Amino acid sequence: MVELDLLAALLDSRWRIPGTSIRFGLDALVGLVPVLGDVTTSLVSAYIVVRARNCGAGNGLVARMLGNVLLDTVGGSVPVLGSIFDIYFKANNRNIRLLRRHLKS
Repeated sequence: MVELDLLAALLDSRWRIPGTSIRFGLDALVGLVPVLGDVTTSLVSAYIVVRARNCGAGNGLVARMLGNVLLDTVGGSVPVLGSIFDIYFKANNRNIRLLRRHLKS
């Protein structure tokens, strides 16, 4: 689980914009590369969902996590504005929180 935390943080919140509390990760940076960037980060996000399934996440939770990934992929695919979207909609961090809640119950 620790490696999933690290992966999600790398994708969504690794760095902070100086002088602000706004965090961003590779998802926002790689997303600047048209098509290839969003496809690449979406595949890594899907890996997190597969690992969640392996940890016992049910169909409902997996569907919700995939919805987050899909929204992140579609929203992030808009040139330049997509990277701004990625800074604020952190699908991977959301999915890790969902998985942690599931594992605690």
